[in-house]
Amino acid sequence: MTISYTLKVANSRFGGFSKLLFRWKGSIYKLLYKEFIVFVVLYALLSLVYRRLLTEEQKRLYTKVAQYCNRSTDLIPMSFVLGFYVTLIVNRWWAQYTSIPLPDQLMCVISSNVHGKDERGRILRRTLIRYANLSAVLILRSVSTRVLKRFPTMDHVVEAGFMTQDECKKFESLHSDFNKYWIPCVWFTNLAAQARRDGRIRDDVALRLLMDELNLYRAKCSMLFHYDWISIPLVYTQVVTIAVYSFFAFCLIGRQFLEPLEPGQEGDLDMYVPLSTLLQFFFYAGWLKVAEQIINPFGEDDDDFETNKLIDRNLQVSLLSVDDMYQNLPPAVKDKYWNESTAQPPYTTATAAETLKPSFLGSTFDMRMCEDVEQSQLAEASPSVPRIQTPLLSRFFTAASPAISIKNFGRGGRGHPHMWRPRADGGFPSPYPNCSEDPESVARIEEEETEDEERRASHLTMPGGCPGGTQLPEASETRRKDLLLIQVKAPSSDSIGADEPEAWKP
Repeated sequence: MTISYTLKVANSRFGGFSKLLFRWKGSIYKLLYKEFIVFVVLYALLSLVYRRLLTEEQKRLYTKVAQYCNRSTDLIPMSFVLGFYVTLIVNRWWAQYTSIPLPDQLMCVISSNVHGKDERGRILRRTLIRYANLSAVLILRSVSTRVLKRFPTMDHVVEAGFMTQDECKKFESLHSDFNKYWIPCVWFTNLAAQARRDGRIRDDVALRLLMDELNLYRAKCSMLFHYDWISIPLVYTQVVTIAVYSFFAFCLIGRQFLEPLEPGQEGDLDMYVPLSTLLQFFFYAGWLKVAEQIINPFGEDDDDFETNKLIDRNLQVSLLSVDDMYQNLPPAVKDKYWNESTAQPPYTTATAAETLKPSFLGSTFDMRMCEDVEQSQLAEASPSVPRIQTPLLSRFFTAASPAISIKNFGRGGRGHPHMWRPRADGGFPSPYPNCSEDPESVARIEEEETEDEERRASHLTMPGGCPGGTQLPEASETRRKDLLLIQVKAPSSDSIGADEPEAWKP
């Protein structure tokens, strides 16, 4: 039976796991005690032989051999080999459990889509779900020793009610060299198609839904078969097992308490019982035994899957769902919270303290915002103004002394790709070292500003604006803002003249 201790660790408390250490069934002590006893006995025998039976010369030779074995244990990567192996097996173990076919979804679809309160409708629903359970029994007989012991022959399956005599004869008459767990699924599809022709399944959508659920159910049966067929490569299992056994074979010799080689040399403390080595054996060998136990969870170990209980549960629940519960509904009435806008189920005295806790509304719900009123004002963004500059580029353009644009800055960067050192007054040198500024860029900027001002003045003096009634001053103002975003005004002649005597070096 599976060992469950979930309730014992529902709440974390002082010494909560300590109580689990004294359980025997399903424990590491029950799994490992035989190997542990063998290791202790062999270690004790070697210790007695070394202390009582060897001569001084033999002890010196044994000491050298023991030191060599102790050094050799560091060459075996036990943590890496065992850790990866156990992780692989645990993932496979849980995937096998999730592959066990459960009829819950299928029985709901059968109960809702195969109609008929008469005897024929009842027979159809019960037969369909019985075929699904029969397929699960056949596949579990192939992979689980517990189920095979319960149903050793097909006659036992017939006697248990999963199959009739006629179905058993037809099953045996179909010859195949492979596992025939899929035959009941084919019977299921043929019977469902017949029910569709008879009108028991009222439309093709319901039939398609039924077939989809059956395919999911059959896929899980197939996955169980493949997990049983395709094991973890034997080479890997052998490598891990040999690594563990060879490690502790070296420990038997190398972890003995030895006398010093020289007469005056100080030796290690003789404790007789190698506590650290025993703990190491308990951890590493226990790790290997855990992998050995769950590598095939369909056996008869304490923590293997209870497949027989699953078969009993699936048959009982599925037949109840498709037969007794078919259109057997309680009356639909107004619920308790019909006239209430917010439903609040009652709490008991033991859980009343939970009502005092506020609901979680988000991690930023209680964050304090800045009290500055200006920071809370809405800022309008004009979609016609492109956002060209980043804050870093804006800061650079503000600090630059000459009038530059994005285009000229890129062209100057190609001519002078190196970094420029700032001047003493905090500004930056011109990208053209032989002149104080770029005359072409300054002339272009001044020309654009002059044209913009003339255009704006001409539109302001015109009474009707431009033809068609379109007003251009706003567009001109938008363009001016655009220019202000991507360029810097030229400095005065005084500042330029002050910069000319200085020479800049890259």
